[in-house]
Order: sequence, then structure tokens, then C-alpha cells
Amino acid sequence: MENNSWKNAVFLISGIVISLLVIIGAILPKAFGEVAGRLFGFTTVNFGWFYLLAVFILIIFLIGLAVSKYGAIRLGGEKERPEFSFFTWIGMLFSAGFGAGLVFWGVAEPMSHFFTPPIVGAEGQTVEAARLAMGYSFFHWGVSQWSVFAIVGLVIGFLQFRKQRDGLVSTALEPVTGNKPVVKKTIDSLAVIATVMGIATSIGLGVLQMNGGLNVVFGTSNSVGTQMIIILVIFIAYMLSSSTGLEKGIKYLSNLNLGLALVLLVFVFFAGPTVFILESFTLGIGDYLTNFIQYSLRLQPYRGGTWVRDWTIFYWAWAIAWSPYVGAFVARVSRGRTIREYIIGVMVIPPLIACIWIAAFGGTGLWNDLNNGTNIAELVNADLTTALFQTYEFLPLKTILSVLSILLIFTFLVTSADSATYILASMTMFGSLNPPQYAKVVWGILMSAIAAVLLYAGGLEALQTASLIAALPFTIILMLLMFAIAKLLAKEPLPIRKADLRRFRRLEEAANKTNNDTKRKK
Repeated sequence: MENNSWKNAVFLISGIVISLLVIIGAILPKAFGEVAGRLFGFTTVNFGWFYLLAVFILIIFLIGLAVSKYGAIRLGGEKERPEFSFFTWIGMLFSAGFGAGLVFWGVAEPMSHFFTPPIVGAEGQTVEAARLAMGYSFFHWGVSQWSVFAIVGLVIGFLQFRKQRDGLVSTALEPVTGNKPVVKKTIDSLAVIATVMGIATSIGLGVLQMNGGLNVVFGTSNSVGTQMIIILVIFIAYMLSSSTGLEKGIKYLSNLNLGLALVLLVFVFFAGPTVFILESFTLGIGDYLTNFIQYSLRLQPYRGGTWVRDWTIFYWAWAIAWSPYVGAFVARVSRGRTIREYIIGVMVIPPLIACIWIAAFGGTGLWNDLNNGTNIAELVNADLTTALFQTYEFLPLKTILSVLSILLIFTFLVTSADSATYILASMTMFGSLNPPQYAKVVWGILMSAIAAVLLYAGGLEALQTASLIAALPFTIILMLLMFAIAKLLAKEPLPIRKADLRRFRRLEEAANKTNNDTKRKK
């Protein structure tokens, strides 16, 4: 019995920590918000540089790995092929990695940067501000976020499907940290706590946006009470979905998400300023690539200011907090793919979809403000949660678009939370690919509870704070994972390529010919 309790230490420790946070936040919301705010300030001021440097190093490492000889190694057996079709795979990646976050920030971010430019000295609500806004939005939703997800998924997928080991972060780190039980349990508990905070942030953002959308369309109030009702409905939906397993609930919902997102994207693309969207997308990609290194390592030690902390560092920390969950989920759905295919697929396709989304939705908002004298940026500055719905005011079928968007946010939240309950249950049940239902229920309840408490304690600010604080210790783990996969791959026999086989055959034929010639001479 003692042994079983010790084995379940990750489940107990992480569950108790999250439960305590829920109780404290519910009883003392003001104090909870103030302490979180102080921790937020300490983390961003002293460790912002670490977040930026860590993510940049990960990108360089993964690109190098993709083009190296190790890129041909499969996440599975040599003869194994991908478990899911390409469309379903991309749909699952998109739903898991972006969820409601992209729907929330797709208009809110470019309009925020347009109103308050990211570069000191640039004037807001000008053509220059619009260009800066689009380029920086592409950067925030591009390769950098997905490098964080990719490294975690790569190590877990390699161990699970290539080495038939569990998919725990602590197991992935064994080549670096060893296999002492105390160290392993600590690492896994940190991973679970970071994941719960990252998911709670996403659920909270989605709930705020749903509340904003319902208020615009149906005139409901923007209140904590409404938000609690939305969380309850989402909780019931994702617990029902999680009981059907990965093959049914999550798969179907992921395809529904991608389908709904594509319908909205295509409509806005054609109903909005199509040529402007295409041109702003093209220019935005150019600005993103041109400024990539500068933006990746940008801080403000000379001029001062908090813009980079409020945006770039928040995004990276949020991605890092998400990474144990998204990484584990991405690994689970990428079985059978080569490392090269995995890295290119994960780091290129979802970011490209995100940039197209931002160009269409954010571009429509920018075009209206620049050419039609609308005041979307001002309205967004006053209330971020209504950004998408304010943009719809200047498109045909605005009510239908708003209702479909609320449905999309809802299905995104259900899919993300559904996947998260599966991953958290797996992480706290020794890496099991089929964790018990009671573990999913426990994490389902705790995720909703922490999201509700954060909204109650301080809304958007509290959500951002939580993800940042939880991400700091896990950033160190990400750096160690890079060394771990390098050690693991160095010991792995490389697959024989077709080019090598042809060369071996030519050498064999040449050797046989030489032997035959020698025999004839004798």
C-alpha cells in the first residue's frame, strides 16, 4: 500500500497544490490576486531574458535536428506508418496548440498593437503602426511558440513509440537527471502544475471572449456570474467528450473545429478586403522573416517600458506552461512519422495557418479603421474580449458570424480541455496511454476550478500571471530536454536510406565482378 501511495505521489502532490490554490483563491481572491501580481513582476523583470533566450535556442536546435541525419528516424518502428491522416493530424495539432487563444487574439492583438505600437516613437493608428502590428502578431503566433511544443513532443514520442517507455517528462530527462525517484516525481509534479495553469489560462481567455460575444449578440452582461455558468457548461461538455476516448470525442471535435474555422476564415477572406488581406499577409511574412532575430531577442534595458514583458514574454511563458500537455498530445497523434516530418509539420503548418487567420481577421479590422474611419481599435482597447465581434459589425451576416464564432470558441475549449484531461491523467498515472476515468474526472474538475478562481480573482491579468509563474521552472526543464534528446539520438542506430541501399548494391556488384574476374584469371 505504501509503495502504491509513493508511486502515485505525482497525482497526490500536484492535485493537493492545485486544490490549495483553488481554495485560497476562492476564500481570499483579493490577496490571491495581489500575491500573484507581485510574483508576476518578479518573474518578468528578472527572468524575461531567460524566456527569450531559451525559446530562440530551441528553434536553432530543432531546425538543425530536422536537417541532420537523425531526421530520418521514426517515432515508432521502422516499418510503422502514421496512425492518423494528414488532415486529421493537422486538425488535432491546430486544436490542441491554438485552441481558443488564436480566436481571442487573432483580432485583439493586431488591433492592440495598432492602437499602441510595439516600438517606442511609432505613432498609433497610422499605416506604420498597422504594418508593425501585423508583423509582430505573426511573430507571436509563429515558429517560436511551436518550437516549445515540438521539443516536448519529440522526446516523449521518441521514448513512447520508439523505445516503448512511458511518456513522462521525467523519463525523457533520465539521460540528464538520472532516475532517482525524488527527482522524477518533482519533475513530473512541476510538469502537471504548469500544464494545469496553462490550460486554465486558455479556458479563462475563451470564457471571457464567449462572454463578450454573448453580450454583443444577445445583450447578456459581462459578469463573473455569466462566466461561471459558461465554465460549468464547458466542464459538462468536455467530461462527456473525454469519456469517449481519443479515437472518438477528440478526433471528431478536432475535425469539427478545423471545419468551422475554415468556414469562418473563407467567409471573412472573401467578404472582407480580399486583396488587402493577401497583401498584408505577404508583407507580414516578409517583415516576420526580416525581423525574426531582432524580435526574438528584443528587451528594453535602455529605454525601459513593459511592452515586451506584457506581450512576447507572456506568450512564451504561456506556451511553456502549455508545453507538457501540447507536447504529450502532439507526440500521441504523431506516431509513425519521421523526426524530420514531425518537426517540419509541427513548426511550419500550424504557424502558417495562424498567420493566414491573423491576416484575414486582423487585416479586416485594420483595413476598416484605416479606410472607413471605424473605431475598432479604440473599442478593442476598451474591451479586448469583444475584438472579433466588433470586426463582424462591418461584415455581412454579422449575427450568424458571431454565433458561429461563439460555437467555435466553445468547441475549441471543449477539445483543449478534453485533450488536457487525457494528458494530465496519463501524466499522473505513470504515463499510461489509457488512463482510468476517475483520473480524468479529478483533473477535469481541478482545471475548471482553477480557471474559475483566476477569473474571480482578477480576470485577464490573473490568467496571464498564473501562466507566467508556472512556466519559470519548466523553462529549465525544456533546456535539459534538448540535451536529453541529443544523448538519446546519439546512441540510436540510423535507418538505412534507399540511396545507401543502392550504393551497397553497386559495391556488392562490383565486388562480385572482381571476384569472378579473379577466378577466371586463375
